[in-house]
Amino acid sequence: VVVTHRSVAALAAWARDTFGRSGFSHVVASTSLNFDVSVFELLCPLLAGGSVEVVADLPALADGSGPRRAGLLSGVPSVLSRVLGGGTGDGAVEADTVVLVGEALPARTVRDIRDAMPSAEVANIYGPTEATVYATAWFADGTVPDQAPPIGRPVARTRAYVLDRLLRPQPPGITGELYLGGDGLARGYLRRPGLTAARFVADPFGAPGGRMYRTGDLVRWRADGQLEYLGRIDQ
Repeated sequence: VVVTHRSVAALAAWARDTFGRSGFSHVVASTSLNFDVSVFELLCPLLAGGSVEVVADLPALADGSGPRRAGLLSGVPSVLSRVLGGGTGDGAVEADTVVLVGEALPARTVRDIRDAMPSAEVANIYGPTEATVYATAWFADGTVPDQAPPIGRPVARTRAYVLDRLLRPQPPGITGELYLGGDGLARGYLRRPGLTAARFVADPFGAPGGRMYRTGDLVRWRADGQLEYLGRIDQ
């Protein structure tokens, strides 16, 4: 996936405005450079004037003699749950902000985070590499959800459409495929013009010449304006 300088700059600007310098004061970076989330964990804090502690992986945080402290911690829910102590409060890490990425977020994981770190801000952030890491975000309020949280609203400089096969927008509650537009879109796939043309299509809702990316993800708008993830279109 060919990502532009402009797209990374848009991600960094949103991250700075959302988490601030204090939120990025100490970020634990555990994601391999082979994955796009590493751009968020490494570049965004540094561009905001923060600091980064690089670790081998999240389970490595459990190797110390006591809980590790971080300003911001990100990871996939299934791995992060293992370093939280299963909701017992005996986790290997404490953080001011916990960002869940990469897979569906169960309500139980949010409850475990609340038990382990009652004051932590919890975010469920969604995005394909083709939209430069993050495209939508949900931030928990003080309540503990009884069902899987949504993937939230579009982040700054991002447009989200829920469309049917004829590219008609779907109303709240009706399932459709998620399409993404905006400054975060990648240029396309390296030396794969056919695939690029199939996945990055003309955006009939934006400015002339604009594009949108077909994610292949099934979603629906909720009444509160947030997106609910339902699965893959090919499953």
